[in-house]
Amino acid sequence: MTFSGQRRSQGFTLLEIMVAIVIFALVIAAIYSSWLAVMRGSKSALDAAAAVQRSRVAMSTLQEALWATRSFAADIQYYSFVAENGDDATLSFVSRLSPSFPRSGRFGDFDVRRVTFSIEPGPDSTRQLVLRQNPVLMEMDIDEQEHPVILARDIREFKVEFRDGRDPDWLEEWTQTNQLPKMVRITMQFGQPNPQAPPQDKITRDIALPSITVPANWQRAGGNP
Repeated sequence: MTFSGQRRSQGFTLLEIMVAIVIFALVIAAIYSSWLAVMRGSKSALDAAAAVQRSRVAMSTLQEALWATRSFAADIQYYSFVAENGDDATLSFVSRLSPSFPRSGRFGDFDVRRVTFSIEPGPDSTRQLVLRQNPVLMEMDIDEQEHPVILARDIREFKVEFRDGRDPDWLEEWTQTNQLPKMVRITMQFGQPNPQAPPQDKITRDIALPSITVPANWQRAGGNP
């Protein structure tokens, strides 16, 4: 009887150990699931914050450059205002840039430069907004061409619209490359290239250009002030 009772006692003990192990495994699984959910939520929040920061920097850079545009009719071949929408959108113009503008230290005293913003392919089938610069009377060097400033990644949409001061509607094309528009509207949207990934909210900013194309007769001696 004693030996049989001991075997039953041992059997109950093993069962209890097995139950404890199962409960412990369930607790660990619950903790891991909670931790994983927290990490995923944290990553989403960090990604959202990074996207907002990238959009802010990109918009600020575009706005700073547009606020300092320059155009002179007598030398319009150097001061053309070029814009193109689409998958390979481009915005190029001449601006007098401050020392705090990205990569200004590389150009020294050449503060009047052509800036070219363009949408180009990035890693993993993404698209990115890049910035290239060159002094207005100089060609762009190879290093600037091959290693531009990457202002933003994961660009889902980049669109530029214009107002010429006569038409109240926004124009999607700017054909007057020898003139500056009165206002420029920039629209950007971020998101992964995967169509199943939901895009982020669109960011739109209207920027009024404070300058005009200086007429040629104003540049000549004795011209109008």
